[in-house]
Amino acid sequence: MDKLSALTMFVATADHGSFSRAAEHLGKTPSALTKAVAHLEGELGARLFERSTRRMALTEAGHIYLEGARQALQNLHEAADEIDQLQSELRGSLRLSAPPSFGPAFLNEASIGFLRAHPQIRLQVDLNEAFVDLVEGGYDLALRDGPIDLPGLIARPLTENRILLCASPDYLQRNPLPVLPETFAQHDWLIYRHPALNRNYWWLRLGEQRLRIEQPAPRLTSDSYDFLLAHLLAGQGLQFCPQWSAAPYLASGQLVQLLGEYRLEPDALGPWVHALYLSHRRSTHKVRAFIEHLTAFLGARGLS
Repeated sequence: MDKLSALTMFVATADHGSFSRAAEHLGKTPSALTKAVAHLEGELGARLFERSTRRMALTEAGHIYLEGARQALQNLHEAADEIDQLQSELRGSLRLSAPPSFGPAFLNEASIGFLRAHPQIRLQVDLNEAFVDLVEGGYDLALRDGPIDLPGLIARPLTENRILLCASPDYLQRNPLPVLPETFAQHDWLIYRHPALNRNYWWLRLGEQRLRIEQPAPRLTSDSYDFLLAHLLAGQGLQFCPQWSAAPYLASGQLVQLLGEYRLEPDALGPWVHALYLSHRRSTHKVRAFIEHLTAFLGARGLS
């Protein structure tokens, strides 16, 4: 008997709880499903279902085999999809999760280019701060600057998460006091609040020297990075910004980098932005194509 068909019929029987309902779902006869399950049981030397006149239930061996059968069928489905897509244009859906600040910084433009290059792709992008579970959320990949040592996930670095101190020329003109660690308290500050970031002090490095700097009382705080960025561009204070966000404004002269010889330790957000995807989808052509497109996009802007 065809093993793939037998596995399909076994999984359907387990899902529907009876041979008759599973047979109706698959468009086969109950006897065909009974034979398929019996064939698998004979091959394994173990019963997969406990049967009675009133009910049937998976045995312990059946539960174990069901998990493996589901994964095998999923792998075969994904492999067939991969082969099909290798021979034709990318198509289907791709679900992505990322922090809101990635949108205007680089993801908006990168996604537009990806959709133009692959007109048969349907892209769903959820921008939120929550560190989503890719399996439970049904996501193909996530872009994150937080923890990456998570089971079942592959992390591919995209861009360095270097933090720069920035201000607008207008602010610096109105506040000519030099910006130094010892004068921080005399300047207006725009401070991003995030559960992973320390609220009391920063760690700055100058060569081999590590400085613990008390955070000054902020002029403005927010849990929205883009809200703060708008005020930074409007000349309302100083702000620490990731390089991937500040780069276009530094290039246009809308922002100026300060204390370039210092390095702010990136705290719990980590030194890199990564693309995270499930280990069993390492060969998914759509995921790989999107990551390669995004890597090229960032590289063209000197951010890879």
